[in-house]
Amino acid sequence: MKQAKVHIVDDDPAVRDALAWLFESRDLATTTWSSAEAFLDGPWQTLDGCLVVDIRMEGMSGIELLDRLRAGGCRLPIIYLTGHGDVPMAVEALKKGARDFIEKPFNDNDLVERVTAVLDSHARHSERERARNAIEDRMNTLSLREREVMSLLLAGKMNKMIAAELGITVRTVEVHRARIYEKIGVRSAVELANLVASLN
Repeated sequence: MKQAKVHIVDDDPAVRDALAWLFESRDLATTTWSSAEAFLDGPWQTLDGCLVVDIRMEGMSGIELLDRLRAGGCRLPIIYLTGHGDVPMAVEALKKGARDFIEKPFNDNDLVERVTAVLDSHARHSERERARNAIEDRMNTLSLREREVMSLLLAGKMNKMIAAELGITVRTVEVHRARIYEKIGVRSAVELANLVASLN
């Protein structure tokens, strides 16, 4: 997994440098971008972490950047830095999925704490997504018959009932059940049920 970073997008070089110094002094890795366009010209599809973006910049605005990223499938969390007059714009950005906005001038500790909280939340969400995808990948290895058996297992039916319903022998149900457990990586119907429930 790539190291999560704080990606600073601001057209003021002094602000970029000050923010980079602040985050790096708190052991947060950073990259800086001079504009929304520069960020979009980079490898944004492969980045991890969060964005700290000036909402009002020359050229493309912070909100336009959000629109472009979401249209491209990017789900990196965005925190906006705003001037007092930009608050209505920031509220619009929150409605579009931005995670937070911080008014200038801001308190350094408050900014770092809020960025750290967003990074932690995003990391937990990403980990849940990876776990979910891994479970779904294992589910996709099941044959049609194994899926039928699993569905009945999850409905609480015993081997004999499953055999009768599917018109197969109890021994065949036992074989399918063992294969399901092996493929999914569980040891019991309870574990299987808990794993399936975690997908919802």
